Amino acid sequence: MSKIYQGINSRLIHTGEQPDPATGAVVPPIYQTTTFAFPSNESMLDLMEGRSSGHIYTRFSNPNFGIAESKISQIEGSEAALLLASGMAATSTSILTLARAGDHMISHADIYGGSFGLLHSLFPNFGIETSFIDATNIEVIKEAIRPNTKIILLESPSNPTLRIHDIRQVANLAHEHNIQLIVDNTFSVLNQKPLELGADIVVHSCTKYMNGHSDVMAGAIVGTQAFIKECSEVYRKLGGNLNGFDAWLLIRGMKTLGLRMQRHNENAQQVAEYLQQHPSIETVHYPGLPSHPQHKLAVDQMTGFGGVLSVELKGGQLEVNRFLNRVALFTRAVSLGSVESLITQPVAAVHYSVPEPYRTIGGIKPNLIRLSIGIEDIVDIIADLEQALS
Repeated sequence: MSKIYQGINSRLIHTGEQPDPATGAVVPPIYQTTTFAFPSNESMLDLMEGRSSGHIYTRFSNPNFGIAESKISQIEGSEAALLLASGMAATSTSILTLARAGDHMISHADIYGGSFGLLHSLFPNFGIETSFIDATNIEVIKEAIRPNTKIILLESPSNPTLRIHDIRQVANLAHEHNIQLIVDNTFSVLNQKPLELGADIVVHSCTKYMNGHSDVMAGAIVGTQAFIKECSEVYRKLGGNLNGFDAWLLIRGMKTLGLRMQRHNENAQQVAEYLQQHPSIETVHYPGLPSHPQHKLAVDQMTGFGGVLSVELKGGQLEVNRFLNRVALFTRAVSLGSVESLITQPVAAVHYSVPEPYRTIGGIKPNLIRLSIGIEDIVDIIADLEQALS
């Protein structure tokens, strides 16, 4: 019997799942297989020609993929979702589904370093150009639009400076010019619904909060059934598929996503408030603080402010090194959104390859430190920061 649940936690636990018909196992099995058998040659042809449904090859689909995709659709309230091998696979596939040689895109400089490299260094080889601007200013976006602009790509909050973009306002402008708005919602999963705000497409690095345990790399594209079908044709040719085991781990991770995000939100808010008062900290970038320049916008379009914040440390590289080398509970590592707290200097890692002029536009300074706040006890998180900053 099909059931409809009101709460997101109930939906993330039960959507797409039922006891295994072969064994009665409560947890779906891992379909760690590359290929699927057919009872006859005719049945294989029926699948290929669309007269039946099923699986033929894991590069195309896998039962574990379908379960994960149904849960991701619940998270974003979408018609469909497509699971891929990484967040970068999701971003590149969504763009390549929409853009052609000679097309133009708009994005912002304070974007994930991998996405910046894709837009700045790789896509120009295929005739796709990107303008990196201050996307918090709608007038600047208007000026950047060209007759051949096809896509606006936003992160909100941005990585790593936590700037907030007015998704509703940008979506209205984009649609006036027949431009597709893609929002990377990795930082704000469950805290923000870009599709409800007018975005056309949402992408995620499921490596981060959705899985939440630093042991799976995955990505997702979320949108209409028609668009996801187009993306499927692209990704199958590019080979950006996941595997059954990683999809199974992601399914497991999403069942506790609601609980984890609540704790991430609470912990990060308390850390931001603590660091804002610390004499060694020059600035705290976190949309949950009233001092954030776009706090009101964040309150308007978000229900929680996430587990990532950035700080500008007083001093230079010596002080940065000293702070990062003294942390004990925090792990010095890239990535974010896991149960453990992570810390990194963006210019030394994820944004190392971003040219200096774009770092300046994006506010990515040498003394900027990004913190991904985990779900440890807040007393221990703050104690570690206190001793490292002392």
